[in-house]
Amino acid sequence: MENNFPSQEDIIYAHKNISPFIHCTPVLSSSAINEILGLEVVFKCENFQKIGAFKIRGATNAVLKLSDEEKKQGIATHSSGNHAQAIAYSAKVNNIPAYIVMPKNAPKVKVNAVKGYGAKVIMCEPNLQAREDGLNKVVEETGARFIHPYNDYDIITGQATAAKELIEQTDTLGFIMAPVGGGGLLAGSALSSHYFSSNTKIIAGEPAGADDAFQSFNAGHLIPSNKPNTIADGLLTSVGEKNFPIIQQFVQDIITVSDEEIISAMKLIWERMKIIVEPSSAVPFASLIKIKGELQGRKVGIILSGGNVDLGKLPF
Repeated sequence: MENNFPSQEDIIYAHKNISPFIHCTPVLSSSAINEILGLEVVFKCENFQKIGAFKIRGATNAVLKLSDEEKKQGIATHSSGNHAQAIAYSAKVNNIPAYIVMPKNAPKVKVNAVKGYGAKVIMCEPNLQAREDGLNKVVEETGARFIHPYNDYDIITGQATAAKELIEQTDTLGFIMAPVGGGGLLAGSALSSHYFSSNTKIIAGEPAGADDAFQSFNAGHLIPSNKPNTIADGLLTSVGEKNFPIIQQFVQDIITVSDEEIISAMKLIWERMKIIVEPSSAVPFASLIKIKGELQGRKVGIILSGGNVDLGKLPF
């Protein structure tokens, strides 16, 4: 294994550190869903997490690892969604300044949430270049420390705690399924299953309209996203350079699903589980529905990554 991957000790230590700041989210199941799929499925409900998504885990871990000097200067990031809220919330709890560059087309609900946590929001044009330029300017002017949404070992280590909890909350799982965008949650989940439940295999779900992880995984090298287009707005980013080697080594497979499949999986969760999940959250479940025949007789854990939905723009 590469020496610089987060270790088992890193994940245990991070989990202990961030525990006072996060929820240990529940694991739920539905006999109706088990019956429909002919499988035993459990859901790790990160949609009930603080800020409504798993991202608070990585952000909290990264913030807690800053030196006192760095904390004085504050933290900065660019994000249109859950990472922005996670960074803003972590900064507020730790009483440090936060600067968030957000695209003009970011959901109103997310922009308002970030401002509500007291972070300074800098709006920019909705493209990666503008986001990065905006961020560089902020860092230059304030000396704030940039915390990347996923391409960062402290972030990956924090996200790994979701799968660690899931493993501790359930009997032996045959599979854990997680969505993949930048790969923070997936890489973290893969490390946790490797360290804490080595017989559990990891399968990722990815939107067909943003399938750079699938392409990269099969090609054996990084292929960045080109004009991604999917309802799963949390999964539009390309896989990070630090995330990809972990995914290559410890992930069994990546399954792609269409927007129609994502919507119908999302609907099934809302109807049967009576819980709110965002489209990105439904992607691994849609993937499971697609390959259920291959997993018969095994117990599957799914990480529901978040529940921050714009209720004015529901896809059904």
